[in-house]
Amino acid sequence: MDGLILPLLLMLVVALPLILSTRKQKKLMAEQQEMQSSLTEGDRVMTTSGLYATVADASDDTTIDLEIAEGVVTTWLRQAVRERIVADTDEDIVDTETSADADSAQEELVGAEKSDEGAQVAPPIEQSKK
Repeated sequence: MDGLILPLLLMLVVALPLILSTRKQKKLMAEQQEMQSSLTEGDRVMTTSGLYATVADASDDTTIDLEIAEGVVTTWLRQAVRERIVADTDEDIVDTETSADADSAQEELVGAEKSDEGAQVAPPIEQSKK
């Protein structure tokens, strides 16, 4: 009996993280599928390839039309949508600086502007067309 406790404990230590990671992965996949199925026209999204677009038509179950530029609409698989982009608003940001901190930051900005007055910008390099 004592010889079985150690192998059972070892199997439990190995199996428990595997089971927990599998459950977490299934939960994340379910959330991803729910987000992809709930997309509506006008939503801003990012695809798995990093392309930002606006949903133009979400009426099909397997594909979705994304507007990548004004007047340019492309068709993608729903699974290619990685996430919905939520626009940040400036109203949500709370300014916690005191007035003394704000004054010192303003003075630093003015000093930085004065030091940049003498900066020179190189002209663009012209490339020959062959």
